[in-house]
Amino acid sequence: MNTVLSQNDAIKTEDISLVQAGEKVKRTLVKTISWRVLGTVATIVISYAITGTLALAFSIGFIELISKLVLYYFHERTWNKIKWGR
Repeated sequence: MNTVLSQNDAIKTEDISLVQAGEKVKRTLVKTISWRVLGTVATIVISYAITGTLALAFSIGFIELISKLVLYYFHERTWNKIKWGR
C-alpha cells in the first residue's frame, strides 16, 4: 500500500521530533516568565493579606520573582537533559 503524507501529517511528525529533542530555549523562557508572573501575583496578594502593607508585599513579590525565574529556568533546562520517562 502506497501512502502519501498530507501536510498536516508532516507537521505532526515534525512536532513529535521537536518534543523528543527537548524544548527550545525560547519556549522555556516564555514558560518561565508566564509561570512566574502568575506565581508572583499570588505571592503579592498573600503577602499583602499577611502584612497589610502594599510596599512590603511588592518587595517580597519582586524578590520571589527574580529568584524563582532563575531557579525555574535551570530546573527546566536540566530536566530536558534527563532521558528518564521519555
